[in-house]
Amino acid sequence: QVQLVESGGGLVQPGGSLRLSCAASGSIFSRVTMGWYRQAPGKQRELVALITSSGGTNYADSVNGRFTISRDNAKNTVYLQMNSLKPEDTAVYYCYYALRNYWGQGTQVTVSS
Repeated sequence: QVQLVESGGGLVQPGGSLRLSCAASGSIFSRVTMGWYRQAPGKQRELVALITSSGGTNYADSVNGRFTISRDNAKNTVYLQMNSLKPEDTAVYYCYYALRNYWGQGTQVTVSS
């Protein structure tokens, strides 16, 4: 069983920045593709960004150029740096551990003035 603990969500004004963190348990983190998804009220969960074990990344078109996913294998942690935030980025953000599809509990991000 893998535990994923997210942090870093909150309320931010449009144009602001936040950094989400997700710490994972287990000893094989460095070999696992990690990702971030989000779900806004009334919408389906959607992919935000993925990062492979070798550091390759993939982003949703809506966040490309504004968000950056990264990982620190020594800390078993994946990050999502979110810049130039927009109201439409408001959602619950979930950390994703691709091996056997584990999910974090979610962290709320609200972008509002």
